[in-house]
Amino acid sequence: MSFLSTHILDTANGSPAEGLTVHLFSGEQKIASGTTDSDGRISDLGPDQLETGDYTLVFEIGDYYPRTSFWNSVSLTVSLVQETGHYHIPLLLSPYSISSYRGS
Repeated sequence: MSFLSTHILDTANGSPAEGLTVHLFSGEQKIASGTTDSDGRISDLGPDQLETGDYTLVFEIGDYYPRTSFWNSVSLTVSLVQETGHYHIPLLLSPYSISSYRGS
């Protein structure tokens, strides 16, 4: 299992957000990218282990909602404080709102 995963739900349609691209950055260096599956998940975003520190996930929402979204992309910077375990970062989105939390 990857150290980081995400699950994106389209709250406007009540469905998983399939085909949405997510990038993972350490500082300014892109270290991984993935695209959500039919369940809105990327279960293997990045390497199996990451050092503690800050990482940024960039969700390419404008590509998912062409011409209808207020958002072009959304960046979430998270602080990883353990070098073992798993971090799950869900995103709930619609063309005009976003919400995230640390999942399990």
